[in-house]
Amino acid sequence: MARAHPEQRKPMKVIGINGSPRPTGNTSIMLKTVFEMLEQEGIETELIQVGGTDIKGCRACYACISNKNSKCSTKDGFNEIFEKMVKANGMILGSPVYFADITPELKALIDRAGFVSRTNGQLFRHKVGASVISLRRGGGVHAYDSINHLLQICQMFMVGSTYWNLGFGGRDGGEVVNDTEGMDNMCDLGKSMAFLLKKLNAS
Repeated sequence: MARAHPEQRKPMKVIGINGSPRPTGNTSIMLKTVFEMLEQEGIETELIQVGGTDIKGCRACYACISNKNSKCSTKDGFNEIFEKMVKANGMILGSPVYFADITPELKALIDRAGFVSRTNGQLFRHKVGASVISLRRGGGVHAYDSINHLLQICQMFMVGSTYWNLGFGGRDGGEVVNDTEGMDNMCDLGKSMAFLLKKLNAS
């Protein structure tokens, strides 16, 4: 396979989706830490707030199947986010733990994005994806798996770190910075994601 000339390679972009209703809380801090590593490698980043918004769950209307226009029929801001997901080279989905799972807003986004992408020709196929979870005590791995289910069924390349992509911090927000291992994992995650993106972009 012929390699793309460096001047022909398009700039790469990774979006981070914050499922926490707290825009500056632990989840956001973790996502931004991953971003720092990506930006050091020349990869553009954008943080998208989903938690605390009015995004709705899938209504199972199947309009995305019949219309085949890469859009959801429910008008609540989803289509704007989904368009960014499609255009991005990679995405990181983050959430705090709510009763051993992800937030309802992020789950709604996952259900709809997964459905629309799969019914319109696997639009996420071969993108790079990662999950990030903030938690106070327990339920982190289950929430982590909930996001990974989307990445796997959409045929994405999943990126891990030196441990599960978890960060521990209290409910007040910001305490995750005291989790040295968790923050180191976020740095490693960013470096590994940049490594994979560059390999894919070079082919």
